[in-house]
Amino acid sequence: MNRINQLFSNRKKDILSIYFCAGYPTLEGTVETIKTLEKNGVQMIEIGIPFSDPIAEGPVIQEANIRALSKGMTTDQVFEIVIEVRKHSNIPLCLMTYLNPVFHYGYDEFFKKCQETGVDGIIIPDCPYEESKEVSDICYKYDVDLISMIAPTSKERTLEIAAQAKGFIYLVSSMGVTGMRSNIVTDIEGIVESIKTVTDTPVAVGFGINSPAQVKHFGNIADGVIVGSAIVNLIKEHGDRAHQPLFNYIQTLIKEL
Repeated sequence: MNRINQLFSNRKKDILSIYFCAGYPTLEGTVETIKTLEKNGVQMIEIGIPFSDPIAEGPVIQEANIRALSKGMTTDQVFEIVIEVRKHSNIPLCLMTYLNPVFHYGYDEFFKKCQETGVDGIIIPDCPYEESKEVSDICYKYDVDLISMIAPTSKERTLEIAAQAKGFIYLVSSMGVTGMRSNIVTDIEGIVESIKTVTDTPVAVGFGINSPAQVKHFGNIADGVIVGSAIVNLIKEHGDRAHQPLFNYIQTLIKEL
């Protein structure tokens, strides 16, 4: 049982997971950002590995990827960040990246490195379920969960994906790319109810969630919520002085869970 399984086993619901891009705004500040997030009550963290063509991301996270790459952020440096975090923290960590960087690193070498450094899961938005086995077999060999994504367009594939999911299911709230949304109209409750008929794997809702009201609403429906673009935007606005704004913002979210 890795840290993701332990988290959801112990807490069951009301999980707040935060995404941010490694190396943004600075390489040196990434470990401190993780410390700040955990200290302020975040239960799980998704670390984005910067990539030049992040097709699932909206403008805010795209810019963060480009700026992190321009400062020299690499996959090996992300693993070094994880090593530093593991010196003082047992918080569940997921990497979020795309298939190309993993493929070029070498599947076996990449997931072995994940195990060695303390990565618990990986999210790969451009790895379709039908082609995921070549990745998942190696993931599970090294006790890394390949996090399944279910989107509003999954439809008849939803139950098939859910039945095979491990760690947690990333339920995409809306069609399109990441980014803060004021109105989410997808029938999330219906999708979660459908998923729960075939699996006990926890469900966390992400893509667009940014307000306390949204966190409260979807937190009541699912087992967890994921906030990304709003966090990246705060880091963009405040840079190395983002710790207090992050604290203030995260507290408004946690109060609703």
